[in-house]
Amino acid sequence: MRRVFLSLTLSSLLYVTSVQAAGVNVEVLQNKLNHPWSLAFLPDDRGLLITLRGGELRHWQAGKGLSAPIAGVPQVWANGQGGLLDVVLAPDFAQSRRVWLSFAEADDNGNAGTAVGYGKLSEDNQRLTDFNVMFRQMPKLSTGNHFGGRLVFDGKGHLFIGLGENNQRSTAQDLDKLQGKVVRLTEDGKVPEDNPFVKQPGARPEIWSYGIRNPQGMAMNPWSDALWLNEHGPRGGDEINIPQAGKNYGWPLATHGINYSGLPIPEAKGETAAGTEPPLFVWKKSPALSGMAFYDAKTFPQWQHRLFIGALKDESVIVMQVEGDKVTEESRILGDRKQRIRDVRVGPDGYLYVLTDESDGELLKVSPQH
Repeated sequence: MRRVFLSLTLSSLLYVTSVQAAGVNVEVLQNKLNHPWSLAFLPDDRGLLITLRGGELRHWQAGKGLSAPIAGVPQVWANGQGGLLDVVLAPDFAQSRRVWLSFAEADDNGNAGTAVGYGKLSEDNQRLTDFNVMFRQMPKLSTGNHFGGRLVFDGKGHLFIGLGENNQRSTAQDLDKLQGKVVRLTEDGKVPEDNPFVKQPGARPEIWSYGIRNPQGMAMNPWSDALWLNEHGPRGGDEINIPQAGKNYGWPLATHGINYSGLPIPEAKGETAAGTEPPLFVWKKSPALSGMAFYDAKTFPQWQHRLFIGALKDESVIVMQVEGDKVTEESRILGDRKQRIRDVRVGPDGYLYVLTDESDGELLKVSPQH
């Protein structure tokens, strides 16, 4: 193992550790991250943004390390699984400097839901200005569970938001509520006129698809231009789905899992239910899925047509082979590190970047061994 000490930043030791492990090379780019949740790459090799669930947005850059907290981030409800969640750059970031965030937000009664908005990142990457909340999950029902929060732009003028059912199972089937849904907005946060429930009385027009328990990873498939999503099952039954307009993905009517108590899900009719879509892939034993990324870079040909998915409980990155709309689990990496994996992204350089969900969380740069 080779360790190169670079600098001390805000009492956090920034170092690079290079090590070979279980088929991959791993560099620890940053430690001392308190439960990081998501990352987004800034253009022109200017580093990346990292969200910490407690409510901080940080800038990291090679050779400079971790910044102080970026000012102007909205106040978040950091309880249970809630806090500051996803971060993505607007498609026109080069012109607008818009940074989108998802986060948990509470009402006066202490119930929370997922909110989404954007602010303008200053040129020195030290502050967000004019933060606007463009979307709120309503009603607010969470006491600390199942926020979802992943954000994905589709490159066609739309923003998708994955929303958990706040551990209120039946709401995932209620079209007048935003729990257990994927919603689709325009890049300015408005409702597209061609959303499937726009003209249906009693239905929320933001909804794209429904019947979802707790989505933790979403990404656009670069070979099909379709949105893919993974979600936590209860005790068993983690899934991958391809959410399509107006479709019902079953929860809690159809599930491959059971309650944590060992008893069946009360509403479940079985592993399938009439009028619902079966999962594309299902794990009978839950890895506790997290962020996901398709690999279509040219840097490492051996990773082409692979899908990488983080696993929290199983403390690894799941490597899946993708052929059309078929996926098979191929291997797992990083399991020897014994760390919960929260986010997985492919960088502009073709390397895999991984965040570990720990109180001393790490930013990892991963490549295959040659």
